[in-house]
Formats: sequence, structure tokens, C-alpha cells
Amino acid sequence: MKRLLAAAAFLFVATTAQAEDVKGSKDHPLLTRYPESRITDYEKNFNSVTFKIKNAEGKVEEKPIEGQATVIRYFYKDPQTQPSPLQIIRNYQNAVKAIKGEVVFERAPKDMDPGETTLKANANGKDIWIKVEPDIWSAPTQSYVLSIVEVEAMAQVVSANAMLDALNKDGFIALYINFDTGKSTLKADGEATVKEIVAMLKGAPDLKISIEGHTDNVGTAASNQKLSESRAKAVMDAIAKGGVAQTRLASKGLGQAAPIADNRTDEGKAKNRRVELVKQK
Repeated sequence: MKRLLAAAAFLFVATTAQAEDVKGSKDHPLLTRYPESRITDYEKNFNSVTFKIKNAEGKVEEKPIEGQATVIRYFYKDPQTQPSPLQIIRNYQNAVKAIKGEVVFERAPKDMDPGETTLKANANGKDIWIKVEPDIWSAPTQSYVLSIVEVEAMAQVVSANAMLDALNKDGFIALYINFDTGKSTLKADGEATVKEIVAMLKGAPDLKISIEGHTDNVGTAASNQKLSESRAKAVMDAIAKGGVAQTRLASKGLGQAAPIADNRTDEGKAKNRRVELVKQK
């Protein structure tokens, strides 16, 4: 069985990108392709990918993971030398174990089911989730899909004092509060940030603020406008629930209309997805 190569904390590409690879595609720097295969589909952006895991009771669940997602479909070049689905699964499992990762889920190939595996590792301080899905339905050569999500580090919670200083100095502060993708449900770090906002407002009883939601340009302008409004309101409602009078709060959404960075890059999009606190007179 051919094995993927490990070097230090990363697995490097053992074969050069082939001329047949789809334009703009490349192997992920963490895991190489299976030898004698080519890239036919490639996508890289901030996204949510669903991974199968086993819970404490041993039941299979689906877990959405957000972060920088790279999804690649590889087709084998020669039906005579292409590996079996089990070979693909075992090779990637062994490769991830070599960098001290773990197998989170496995459905072994059986009959007409090509199987699937979920793997997890850590590199450069980031959790890395990996899904390998062999495909047996194409002919004469077969393919497999490799999905890799690099979980972005939890946003740093800004202290109440730092927020107040920024509001007094600049009149506003941009906060990077995490929500579920496409939703207005606060995540744990978002709730921690809200607690700091509440503390700030309780310490400055004359301060009034407007909570203003912003998005990147992924999706339609109308959907982004609605999303920014619902996220701003969710933050406002959480602040009010923390004991701040509603009369001191207002909320509105600006959608994708006021970017502060380049939406053509992943980094720029991340900066544009923000909630601003604006000091009111």
C-alpha cells in the first residue's frame, strides 16, 4: 500500500501538480493527493462543512465546522492502478496519525457503500478537521473528495475598559462577534463579548449606543441586509437581557454596504463581518 509522506508537522506534496488539474487548484499544504490522481474540482473559502462524529453514547451525529475550508475532488488517472476506497481511507488515517491526529469517525466500505472517515489534527495552533469520501460511481476511473477545515482561532474578547476608551476616543468600535453561519445565534465568545458590553454600559450609566451589523458580500444584498439586522438585534437583545435599559440601546443593519476591507480576499471578508458599537449623543 502506498503511503502519504509525513515531514515534521506537515505532510508535503509528493508529486507535482499535474497539467490536467483544474485551473487555480492546488493540493492543501497539510495533506498530499494520492499518487497518479488529478484535481477536477476545487473550492477554498471561509465556509461550514458537516462532519460525522460519534457522541459519548457511540451514536453517529453530524457536526458543522466553520473555518477556512478547502474541498478538493481527485480523479485517478488509470483504472488499472487506482486504489480501493479502503486504501484511500487507510492512507489518510495513517497520514493524520503520523502528525499525532486522530480518527474521529469511520464507516468502512461495504458492498456498494464506498465508506467515509472523519479525522482531526492540530497544526500551528489550529484544529484541523478532515473528511475523506471515496466515490465508486464514476467510470472507468473513480474519485474521492478531500475536505479540510482549518478552524479559526476564537475571537479575542475586548474588555469593557477598552471598549469605553475606543468609544470616547473614536465614537465607535468594531467587534468581531461570531455567529452560526447565516444565522443570528451568538456563539460562546460572542456571549462573552456581550458580558463585557454590559459591564461597560453599567459602568457608564449615561452612555447610549447603537449596535450596527455588517456582512461581507457573499450572498445577495437583500439577504445580507436582513442578516445584519437580525444579528445587530440579537446583540442588542442580549445586552438588554443583561440588565441594561432598552432606552439606551438601538440597533440597525447595514448589510454589505459599508466594507472596511477587500471582499475579494478571505481576510477582507472576515474583517467585514463585524458588529460596530457607535456612541450616541
